[in-house]
Amino acid sequence: MLTAGLKLTHSGGLALFDDDKLLFHVEVQKLANNPRYSPVSDLSLIPELLDAYGFRVSDVDRWALDGWDGRTSGRISVLDHGTPLELAVAPYRETEEVPSLIRPAFSGEIPIGGKTVTYDSYVHVSSHFGAAYCSSPFAARGEDSFVLVWDGGTFPRLYFVDAAKGTVENGGEVFPLIGHSYAMAAQYYGPWARKADDRSQVVDDLSVAGKLMAYIALGQPKDAIQEALRDAYHHNFEAPTEAVAEYRRAVTGCGSNGEPSHRYAHRYLSDAAERIGALGVSDEDVLASMHQFMEDLLVERIADKIRRWKGDGPWNLSFAGGCALNIKWNSALRAHPIFNDVWVPPFPDDSGSAIGTGAVAVAHDKGGVSAVQWHARTGPSLVTTSEVPEGWSARGCSVEEVARLLHEENKPLVFLQGNAELGPRALGARSIIAPANDPAMKDVLNDVKKREHYRPVAPICLVEHAEEIFDPGTPDPYMLFDHDVRPAWLDKVPAVIHLDGTARLQTVSSEEDPVLTTLLRAYHALSGIPVLCNTSANLNGHGFFPDAASAMRWGGTDHVWADGTLYSKNTAVGGK
Repeated sequence: MLTAGLKLTHSGGLALFDDDKLLFHVEVQKLANNPRYSPVSDLSLIPELLDAYGFRVSDVDRWALDGWDGRTSGRISVLDHGTPLELAVAPYRETEEVPSLIRPAFSGEIPIGGKTVTYDSYVHVSSHFGAAYCSSPFAARGEDSFVLVWDGGTFPRLYFVDAAKGTVENGGEVFPLIGHSYAMAAQYYGPWARKADDRSQVVDDLSVAGKLMAYIALGQPKDAIQEALRDAYHHNFEAPTEAVAEYRRAVTGCGSNGEPSHRYAHRYLSDAAERIGALGVSDEDVLASMHQFMEDLLVERIADKIRRWKGDGPWNLSFAGGCALNIKWNSALRAHPIFNDVWVPPFPDDSGSAIGTGAVAVAHDKGGVSAVQWHARTGPSLVTTSEVPEGWSARGCSVEEVARLLHEENKPLVFLQGNAELGPRALGARSIIAPANDPAMKDVLNDVKKREHYRPVAPICLVEHAEEIFDPGTPDPYMLFDHDVRPAWLDKVPAVIHLDGTARLQTVSSEEDPVLTTLLRAYHALSGIPVLCNTSANLNGHGFFPDAASAMRWGGTDHVWADGTLYSKNTAVGGK
């Protein structure tokens, strides 16, 4: 049975399953250099995506649509061949009226490819739940797991999967703070600060959270700031006052466009800012303290809730939602003794919502939650470059030759291969690769990408050498946890060390990526270092390069390697 998971709103995409196997997932932001977070703006795109993989609309047995903002229902505006269309879908999260994550909350009809097809819609939180648990090694092994979902528009919510029964128990919210509060704090401090009348009332910049996670390394958490944040949090969200009761009536975590959550988050942040103003502290320290406050709140409250609910454990935890892109929070959760292991999929944010919705639809058909089969390299295939742009030349080139170029020229190059990665992180299929032994390389890469100087560059490392170089150095193939660099390697790989001494490690194995493994092993043989720099290959603010031609038009590197062909600027020594 073919199941199509469909996400129409921001970070839109189409995932197609054959029974429980993910055949492909195409995110709109990874097509034609589209902007990041692009929605499916016109339904005419859907049959085109299916056709690219040899399928027709009539081949799909079941359509599952992601829900959206609202308590009782969601509304989505989309085009059908240019004609405006309003669709009713499931609400943002489960409620008393819509109690289940794995049962449709709404059914309707939608025109796709000249046909009217029936769809089931699941609450938006289901998409993160499905992405988290159904992709996890716990599901694959038939193990129980807690599932934490925390995205921008909802409070952190906790569930428990009984793997033997395939059932989901709902533990409700962990605490009443929407995920967007993290990025909203940057509207008060630092380079993204805004005047009071310009502060957001709905989400207007999805890119700030990731930049903020890097920026906080410029500061240090301070006890006095965190105390002010705790006092303001209690006063605005948990104190026994009418103002808090009003907040709890008005805001339930049903999406930022479906309720006035930003208004109340700003009330909290303004209160905190007034308390902090008398302390005479730097913006960097305030934002670092806000990060630490939210991390501590998350870890303490979830551990307490689990103990009271199920006991001391240790337990498995699966985590998804945009907040699961925060590698510091992920690492803090994994370090807590109540958890045996923590799983975060490479597509934890809305980029994985089509996958998660499809996985939940498969679970509904099976009568219970279980694992889906998937691979991280089932995104869009690399588009063929038919003409070499003026000023560039092309020749055949092995991966081993790429390693030699990196070692001898000590310059970054674009590295493109096969199908794109799932999710927002470039993992070696749509990457810029560079040597890590030069301390200036991070600045070179940030300059090339027009990024701020404090932004980190991630290390890719052969999994068999990771524990030697990084602490803990556990296998982490998706760049979603931080690791310390061991003292003996600080001077050997300086380009991948962040300002706080950590690194966003991606381990590489032949099972995950045989091509990238060959590159690293060849480079290791030449240099003695089994680590390279990795950052995404894309235009600023856009999805990954879909082809080598786009990388050459961008022109930020002298070389572009794509599936066995090396494209070089005619002035580049290695390309002559």
